[in-house]
Amino acid sequence: MPTPRPVRRVPGRLSAPEPGWTTSADVVVIGSGIAGLTAALRLEAALPPGEKVLVVTKDVLSAGSTRWAQGGIAAALGPEDTPEQHERDTLVAGAGGCDLEAVRALVTEGPEAVRELIALGAQFDLDPQGALSLTREGGHHRDRIAHAGGDATGAEIQRALVAAVERAPDIEVIQHALAVDLLLDADGAVAGVTLHVMGEGQRDGVGAVRCRAVVLASGGLGQVFSQTTNPAVSTGDGTALALRAGASLRDLEFVQFHPTVMYLGPDSVGQQPLISEAVRGEGAFLVGPDGDRFMQGVHPLADLAPRDVVAKAIMRRMLETGLPHMWLDARHLGGPEGAAAFWERRFPTILAVCRSHGVDPVTDLIPVAPACHYASGGVRTDVWGRSDLPGLYATGEAACSGVHGANRLASNSLLEGLVFSRRIATVLPAELRPWAEPAPDGRTAGLVASGVRREVQEVMTSRVGVLRTAAGLEEATARLDALVERPADTVDVAAWETTNLLTISAALAEAATRREETRGSHWREDHPERDDADWAGHLDVVMRDGVGTIEFAPAPASDALVEPDPQTDPLTDPLTDPLTDPVEETA
Repeated sequence: MPTPRPVRRVPGRLSAPEPGWTTSADVVVIGSGIAGLTAALRLEAALPPGEKVLVVTKDVLSAGSTRWAQGGIAAALGPEDTPEQHERDTLVAGAGGCDLEAVRALVTEGPEAVRELIALGAQFDLDPQGALSLTREGGHHRDRIAHAGGDATGAEIQRALVAAVERAPDIEVIQHALAVDLLLDADGAVAGVTLHVMGEGQRDGVGAVRCRAVVLASGGLGQVFSQTTNPAVSTGDGTALALRAGASLRDLEFVQFHPTVMYLGPDSVGQQPLISEAVRGEGAFLVGPDGDRFMQGVHPLADLAPRDVVAKAIMRRMLETGLPHMWLDARHLGGPEGAAAFWERRFPTILAVCRSHGVDPVTDLIPVAPACHYASGGVRTDVWGRSDLPGLYATGEAACSGVHGANRLASNSLLEGLVFSRRIATVLPAELRPWAEPAPDGRTAGLVASGVRREVQEVMTSRVGVLRTAAGLEEATARLDALVERPADTVDVAAWETTNLLTISAALAEAATRREETRGSHWREDHPERDDADWAGHLDVVMRDGVGTIEFAPAPASDALVEPDPQTDPLTDPLTDPLTDPVEETA
């Protein structure tokens, strides 16, 4: 069994000016996506009168990852679907790394959570009979993806939640605010958070918010890599802040690379256009340079296999051919309706983006390659969103609730934000700690030069990306170590973000080095097989004053705990035959 070993030193807290202003709230919610705004709304309803919720968001309320979600939200809402079938698909995609209790909470509470979202005002697409229009994505054996505006699901959900928050009388919002560090009391529990606010009048600059609990819903860490589907604000600030304060991070090595991200050329960096999995759910398929459908025979679900399977298959073809991308063929979609009308109705956003880059999917193949999409790991929580740091709760992509395991099932992320934010609001009001004074912060302050950000991203992409090896990971950790030694000359947002990126990168690279197997979205070329004998379990990173330790927590492989269901098992369900799948026939 692997033994604990230290991780390199990074700043124990971020260098920052002393707070120039102070405010207070009973609960601070950091983040304004589906997870953060759902938590805020549910908490406002659950807390006693007079207790206040404060939402802190790095940009404006409508920014963040949720509004970029295209495909939809997964839940067992169809007449032939059940939570048990959704559970099975989630466990299979998670490659033995899921927490069974968390998955069951997700799939059983999910349908009600989606219906509540609809009651709140979110308008999902309907079929001609007036029922929810459901589609299918990779890893799903039933049509269970509810969508809005064709391919603008996240934007519609965000609109509805923002409107509800703006109507709420007891939710305060601070926009353009970067969460710097947690304030801790003498017992090491959460007593507040420091913020840097831009353009907020009397609240410009660094200030402190005193509070009794923090709900971390700050999203992902996609900007760790050079190419990502995540927006620019996704710099891992929340997970880094939690790690510095003493909370455990779990499963960091399981970073999902979405297989079909539009390839814009070798020099394109930052947020890249996502080609939703729902396009393949409607019948599109991947092809190589000779027009070969290379997913045939790779997996029973072919082009709708779980994302790690598809991403690896694309990478293998890229390596075999020496090409920087493969292609997605969606020219045949539409049937009698015609491809142009179909695209304009079903995927108007993707159509416009593709055309803006000179590709018309009605008549052209779409060049695609894997890019960083989603962090399955994050702040370790129980099934009620509690971290192991008193007073800190986490939800959404910033959390590791256990539902995703080694590879997230498509469209489970929005559902996770809904379900576990509701669960936090169920328990948090009764667990609020008394007001406490922040203790003097003895952690070693530091800041890395903002100029190293591009190098961090290049190292992570080339050595800790889709394909990983011991030699590459060793090189990555050595280069990241060297970058820690390059201090910032100025204290600003760019340096804070870069330090957060480097902190998370160091921990992620170490976890990827330690896990000597291939499982889900963690692909080790030098350890190509899944190894349940030695690696069924989780890697947890904890930090004390900038020095981290990584430990292995054994756990049974979750997919071995559930007997195959002949109604949903990929080898026995006739719906999964890629040559007869009705999704492809009717698309």
